[in-house]
Amino acid sequence: MALYEHVIMSRPDLSSAQVEEMITTLGKTFEELGGSLGKTEYWGLRNLAYRVKKNRKAHYSLVQIDAPASAIHEVERRHRINDDILRYLTIRVDEHSEEQSPILIKREERKKRERRD
Repeated sequence: MALYEHVIMSRPDLSSAQVEEMITTLGKTFEELGGSLGKTEYWGLRNLAYRVKKNRKAHYSLVQIDAPASAIHEVERRHRINDDILRYLTIRVDEHSEEQSPILIKREERKKRERRD
């Protein structure tokens, strides 16, 4: 099986609980298809550089996946059908990083700076 990183942009009118539930369902789907879900990160509701399907914001989530290519193709097919998902991107990686993503590191640094001021 191969290692992947999967980023999902979902509709801004969903709650963060609904996004977390969607990621949980995604994990169950990968288990059914012979894969497994690694670390997941919720990056929050973020502004978009340009409108995507008439939306100015989106919920971002990062998922690390260990699954066969057929499972990735099936999940991407389901993403295309799902109206809650605006965009997605799957990238094959050599190994998963145990550290936080640069997005979360930057957010924590910003919070530390705000507390000092």
